[in-house]
Amino acid sequence: MKRNVDVSVSTLPISDYQNIIEYAKQMQGVAEFLHCDITNENFAGKNSYDYGLLKNINRNSLIMLDVHLMVNEPANDIPKYVDAGADIISVHYEAFEDKEELVKTLKYIQQHQTLAGMAINPDTTFSQVRQFVFNCDIVLVMGVVPGASGQSLIESTIDKVKELDKFRSENNLLFKIEFDGGVTPENAKMLADCGVDILVSGNYIFNSKNRKDAVLKLKG
Repeated sequence: MKRNVDVSVSTLPISDYQNIIEYAKQMQGVAEFLHCDITNENFAGKNSYDYGLLKNINRNSLIMLDVHLMVNEPANDIPKYVDAGADIISVHYEAFEDKEELVKTLKYIQQHQTLAGMAINPDTTFSQVRQFVFNCDIVLVMGVVPGASGQSLIESTIDKVKELDKFRSENNLLFKIEFDGGVTPENAKMLADCGVDILVSGNYIFNSKNRKDAVLKLKG
């Protein structure tokens, strides 16, 4: 049976942040989410926009906002991203030395009517994060190293998707699996068949001549 997947279009390829609002408007009604890649130098090697621009995107478009915090110490600013209108907030497992703080942060996000996501880097194993998926609405699997758009998918990350999907099924859990990095029409169906519910795409959609058609190709 064909699985339906949602598409979250990434802001990472956009260097002029003034264009993000126009991109959000163009993608509303086409893709399900705008994947707002928020980075800082300590975690992803570069600084990007923050909750101030996110609030403007929310005021000026109707697309749902899928906020991916590729930052160290994300908990400090979570209330500001909630206030800015995020529909999903994903924080990185690797950003928390104290994993009790990770659980507290995920619970805080959920308590404020926002979906809580845990993002995991390519070299983080399923066994490391297994106990935390019970606190997640979204598990965001990184198919590439965070911070740069246009990388090729790391094949080993697909096995992690399969492990998550199997564990979800065996435990009757409802979290969604999101996949970010190297997504193309050539691998989209395979990722969906492995259990992915939300496909994140940066360069492929942003650089397409017809972005609506590009989204439809990912959906199969």
